[in-house]
Amino acid sequence: MSHRKQTGQPRTSIRQIVILAAVAAGGFVAAFAVTKYSGQSSSRSEVPDPVAADRTSVAPGKRQFGPTQLNDAGPAGDALPGMVWIPGGEFTMGTNSELGWPDEKPAHRVQVDGFWIDSTEVTNARFREFVEGTGYVTTAEKPPDLDEIMSQVEPGTAPPTKEQLVPGSLVFTPPGVNVGLRDFSQWWKWTPGANWKHPEGPGSDLAGRDDHPVVQVSWDDAAAFARWAGQRLPTEAEWEFAARGGLSDKPYVWGDAPPTDKAPRANIWQGSFPNENTAADGFARTAPVKSFAANGFGLYDMAGNVWEWCSDWYDRELYGRRVDEIVVNPPGPSRSIDPSRPFTPQRVQRGGSFLCNDSYCSRYRPSARHGSSPDTGMSHVGFRCAKSGGQPVVH
Repeated sequence: MSHRKQTGQPRTSIRQIVILAAVAAGGFVAAFAVTKYSGQSSSRSEVPDPVAADRTSVAPGKRQFGPTQLNDAGPAGDALPGMVWIPGGEFTMGTNSELGWPDEKPAHRVQVDGFWIDSTEVTNARFREFVEGTGYVTTAEKPPDLDEIMSQVEPGTAPPTKEQLVPGSLVFTPPGVNVGLRDFSQWWKWTPGANWKHPEGPGSDLAGRDDHPVVQVSWDDAAAFARWAGQRLPTEAEWEFAARGGLSDKPYVWGDAPPTDKAPRANIWQGSFPNENTAADGFARTAPVKSFAANGFGLYDMAGNVWEWCSDWYDRELYGRRVDEIVVNPPGPSRSIDPSRPFTPQRVQRGGSFLCNDSYCSRYRPSARHGSSPDTGMSHVGFRCAKSGGQPVVH
């Protein structure tokens, strides 16, 4: 592979993409905010070699597609409240189905050890305990960084004013009319004052939503919560193993039948996306956790409701390098790789959300995956935590 020099190229995140265009157009407050990226090194001068990126161990022999094989070992270590023991084992990760997107293919065999995982997404009530106990300030509650904004625009561009550099986040805002599906800025709006306490902006709050999943949290926020709780974010492989609930070769976490308006099975979008949600499942946005039936492992909302952060860097073409291996406990690639966004570090998200719809993405399936910049929170993104067997609990 030929390396492309990164010198002079911006390392933009989702939060940066629209703000840069808006600064140039003089419309800063309608754009995405930018915060100082912390995580993957910004000094890297070349796009990484993808062959070196996936540093996982592999078991002897070729892949053998077959049913999920659960380990016999019982729970290891101490459980935390609300966690479920997943025995681990060997399963087919990804899919070869026509339903799958390219980054879900090809299907391949993976082994994972047993682990604990939260039965539900982290709720607003639980996240509030963390914030009140630590004084933590989320990414969306911090103002944009002027120096970083100006480092990404053309020389001579007028800087935003002090009044424009306000904290905020991205809020799904239905356009109200039929629009094309290529330009997501038609339904995602940078909203000053939006954060986990005000998911849709300053006029919203959490009244009656203590048992809803927390949203507007970045990967950094989720990882900070996990450390406080004595947990961690699940790996992508653990998440998919848990989501499948012991089922083999099924397109959905509950089996074969697709969701319908009469049998929704998960909190997803019904109607014409993105302008009209009929809310046939009872919810226009997030739903209380446990609103839908659990999967075979007793886990709720492994499809729909909110996207969930995983620990892995996102590599769009990762699975293509695993076709003849049985991969053991993959931690994910050593860095983010996505040819369509070569200078945007991304972490994996799983599970789909209340915005998933067959006409747009249909990513409420256990194999579905995508990446997002870790400094970006949105009104349909949350998380749940995991814990290794025997991992000590340290607050």
